[in-house]
Amino acid sequence: MSEEKSVVPAWEQRFRAARVWLPDWAEDAPDRALYVSNATGTYEVYAWDRATGAHRQVTDRPNGTTDAELSPDGAWIWWFDDHDGDEFGVWRRQPFAGGPDEEAVPGLAPSYSAGLALGRDGTVVVGRSTDEDGTTLHLRRPGDAEPVEIYRHAEYGGVGDLSHDGTLLAVDHTEHGDAMHSAIRIVRIPAATTAAGTADTTGTADATTITVETVAELDEVTGRDEPRGVACLGFAPVEGDTRLLVAHQRTGRWEPMVWDVVTGAETALTLRDEQGRELPGDVSAQWRPGAEELLIEHEYEARSELFSYSLADGRLTRLETPRGTVGGATARPDGTVEYLWSSAAEPPAVRSTAGTVVLRAPGPVPPGSVPVEDVWVDGPGGRVHALVQRPAGSVPGDGPFPTLFEVHGGPTHHDSDSFAAGPAAWLDHGFAVVRVNYRGSTGYGQAWTDALQERIGLIELEDIAAVREWAVASGLADPRRLVLIGGSWGGYLTLLGLGVQPDAWALGVAAVPVADYHTAYADEMEALKSLDRTLFGGTPEEVPDRFTASSPLTYVDRVRVPVYISAGVNDPRCPIRQIENYVERLEQLGKPHEVYRYDAGHGSLVVEERIKQLRLELDFVRRHLDGVSDGTAAGTVGDGNGNGNGESA
Repeated sequence: MSEEKSVVPAWEQRFRAARVWLPDWAEDAPDRALYVSNATGTYEVYAWDRATGAHRQVTDRPNGTTDAELSPDGAWIWWFDDHDGDEFGVWRRQPFAGGPDEEAVPGLAPSYSAGLALGRDGTVVVGRSTDEDGTTLHLRRPGDAEPVEIYRHAEYGGVGDLSHDGTLLAVDHTEHGDAMHSAIRIVRIPAATTAAGTADTTGTADATTITVETVAELDEVTGRDEPRGVACLGFAPVEGDTRLLVAHQRTGRWEPMVWDVVTGAETALTLRDEQGRELPGDVSAQWRPGAEELLIEHEYEARSELFSYSLADGRLTRLETPRGTVGGATARPDGTVEYLWSSAAEPPAVRSTAGTVVLRAPGPVPPGSVPVEDVWVDGPGGRVHALVQRPAGSVPGDGPFPTLFEVHGGPTHHDSDSFAAGPAAWLDHGFAVVRVNYRGSTGYGQAWTDALQERIGLIELEDIAAVREWAVASGLADPRRLVLIGGSWGGYLTLLGLGVQPDAWALGVAAVPVADYHTAYADEMEALKSLDRTLFGGTPEEVPDRFTASSPLTYVDRVRVPVYISAGVNDPRCPIRQIENYVERLEQLGKPHEVYRYDAGHGSLVVEERIKQLRLELDFVRRHLDGVSDGTAAGTVGDGNGNGNGESA
């Protein structure tokens, strides 16, 4: 590989380098695939004919596109068309070979997406979510002029999966009111949806509604002292097969089982490694072609790995992957598995268990970064796992450093040993970076995730404070130069932390945060209202004190350090009005702050915009902290013959 020095700083190279996501392929036409790439500078959908090697760009919109799906025969590409990142829109479709877009299901008004299922015979099920109607599912059979409504409920739900023959539909729902622990309903899809074809058809002002037969229900919340969630992982890809792969929490963590939805038979999976030890952490699965084996995805302590599981004899076989994080995997008909892999030190690549790189992004490979160290700290709710990175060239014992506590979003998410251009940029500027998998994070068992109840935000901050204390005591972090930073839920915890822990931080940087929880609830999309009702135990009208106690606006008068906030004006998750309320109060109190507003939603899919935002954050921090590097060191890049790459934003 030839090498050359670039005048572009290494941190910027990481953002500008083209990336590709894991390709998805048509089940009945495996040579037809879709993937997302930022090759043009904006994340868009691409079609890939693997037989000919031809690639073409499918979508081209100012604020990018990422939600797309192939029909089973590979003939059509479906993609979700929202407005400037507001996530509110309709499905459109385009021939795989190219051609004009068309509205995929005429007759359905714009909404938030609640899933999509495409059948082999042309059957379509579209999930919609709106503030007015809650969750509705709509069915269109081949030849029907209009879709019909087959499901409606005020609580959040969505499309799970269609059976291979298109006769059964799995619906994930939270009708019991617990958005943290969903249930599954199986319904039978009628052969015809016209008034002449079914007796249970009723007309409404908006659509035709039909009653569908419930075949089975899996609900482990209603009437239970300890709720357990279940989630649809997909029907077996075999004609006439009524087995559904299900994720469940019966053992206190996520793991898969097989459920025959017609007979009711359940098959537990015995998942033990080469030494006979049960796999710790969370486990998921997907069917391999032919439905005789499963592809097992295992997450534990911020890393992941892959296995193949034989349903016939219960044999679990490890699939060799490097140490790090598998950001997605798919089992191909030829027996190989393709997966997106990265580590904190190495940029992502789409790899195959055959030992090859599946798909390369055009252009140079970005510079790597530094590996993470695992740290465990005793916290008030148990041992807290943190991922620590030291500036390049430093060794244990160096320091203390200016330190960035980057708080992950979610909250039901976790930081992992995966490549991310944002933290790598701060490392280039001489910062140590600490990421905390606080209570509420996934990957450490149900009890750790479910600990996030009622004292929302305050629980997570207790764990962050424990790791902060370790970082200072160990000599890693300079207590005068600690920056609390995060996006989405991490942005919320940043603003809350600046008010609740005013002496702990030197600066705060919050992207797309919750800032005023009462107003956020009023304006956010229905799916998040449902989650908030579960987390707080009710609405702001029902439990106002809990929302107030967890709202950053409540503590804004205690903020003692400069604050930087960025916000998308079209954001449906952390809407702009509640951020403006917080900013207005900062202004009234005379608190030093800066605000950047951009024309997109919950983040940006445009590379230049991402670079601009990080540059603004770096500038803000450098102006307020002493002794911060300018991060202008140029990186060494390859000639484009290395691994293709994607990136965890």
